[in-house]
Amino acid sequence: MTAAHPATEEPDIAGRLAAVTRRLGQACARAGVPPRDVRFVAVSKFHGTPALTAALEAGHRHFGESRVQEAQAKWPPLRERHPGTLLHLIGPLQTNKATAAVRAFDVLHSVDRPRLAAALATAMERTGRRPDCFVQVNIGDEPHKSGVPVAAADAFVKECLDTYGLPVVGLMCIPPYGSDPRPHFGQLRALAAESGLRELSMGMSADFETAVAEGATTVRVGEAVFGPRPRP
Repeated sequence: MTAAHPATEEPDIAGRLAAVTRRLGQACARAGVPPRDVRFVAVSKFHGTPALTAALEAGHRHFGESRVQEAQAKWPPLRERHPGTLLHLIGPLQTNKATAAVRAFDVLHSVDRPRLAAALATAMERTGRRPDCFVQVNIGDEPHKSGVPVAAADAFVKECLDTYGLPVVGLMCIPPYGSDPRPHFGQLRALAAESGLRELSMGMSADFETAVAEGATTVRVGEAVFGPRPRP
């Protein structure tokens, strides 16, 4: 007789959410910031309905997805059952998916080029929806990473606001892998201040506490909540 393989243990989503929320609260206390002023987005990309349902039933309502089609497939029935759920697009966005993104998401974190800004402006006029927008800054000026170059960030924010009329609320960044994130977070904060923006989307599972210390108003935490990301 062949021995049965032990079942894979499912992560305790509610417990993980509580642990991250506790750490986030402690980070806010150290920074002198009310916890309500820092939004906790649980990054749910590539995770299935059971994990999302567990998080929703634990009371969480902000979730991050990186692909428009995945969000369209997963979220409508879940949002119907859990009113008040807000979806954040945290991945790169193609211009031909601008209208679908505006319909599906409540916050867009990755506005990074004029053609996309123009497409989003058209989509918002067409749909009547105006999700909040973050301009993504390539804070390390890495050749193969999405985001507007640091030197062009202020001019691009003005273009988004004045030319395209987008509801830009802040800046977003992903620091270079393996580097100390703190200087990059501090630089993003300074760029936002130069542009007159108050919102900062920065910090993930490994560094969200550092991001809070540097002024983050939104943190995007995935693995610490859902465990290792499954293959898409």
